[in-house]
Amino acid sequence: MKRKIHKIFTLLIVLFVIAIFLIVLSACDSAKQQRLSRECLRIHIRANSNSQADQQVKLAVRDEITRYLTDALEGCETKSAALEVISSNKQKLIEIANSTLYAHNFTYKTSIRINNEYFPDRNYDGYDFPAGNYDAVIVELGSGEGDNWWCVAFPPLCFVPNGDGEKVVYKSWIKEFLDKLF
Repeated sequence: MKRKIHKIFTLLIVLFVIAIFLIVLSACDSAKQQRLSRECLRIHIRANSNSQADQQVKLAVRDEITRYLTDALEGCETKSAALEVISSNKQKLIEIANSTLYAHNFTYKTSIRINNEYFPDRNYDGYDFPAGNYDAVIVELGSGEGDNWWCVAFPPLCFVPNGDGEKVVYKSWIKEFLDKLF
C-alpha cells in the first residue's frame, strides 16, 4: 500500500513540475510576443488570389515596395519614426504597387492600411514570432484573398531574393537589435 501511495505521489510531483514548466514556457512566449509587438512593425503583402499569376505579381510588388522602404526607412531608429515615414509615404507606396500591377497587365488596385492584427506563429529565417497582435502595414492587391508575403518593416529585416534566387539580407545594427530581442 505504501509503495502505491509513493508511486502516486511521485507521479503527482512529476506532473506538477511539467505543469509549472509549461506555464513558465508560455509566460516566456507571451513576454517575447509583447516585446516584439512593441518593437517591431510587420509588413504583409496579400495577393489578390492564389493563382500563379497573382502570386508572381505579388512578388514583383514586394520587390518594388521593399526597395523603396529600404531607402525610406534608413535612419529610422524607432518604431514610431518608421510608422511616421510609412504613413507619410502611403500614397507613394500605393502608386508603386499600382504601377507594378499595371506593368504586369493587372487592372485591380492596391489598398494599404496600418493596422494592429492577430497573426499566427511565424518563423522568419531563424527568428520566431509568437502568435499575437502586431502592428502591420497591410498591402492588399485587389481582393487581398491570396497567400501573403511578410517581413519586418521595422527594424528593417526583409529577405528578398535577388535575380539568382539567393537571399539578400538587409543587415547592420538591425540584426544585432533583433538578436537581442530573441
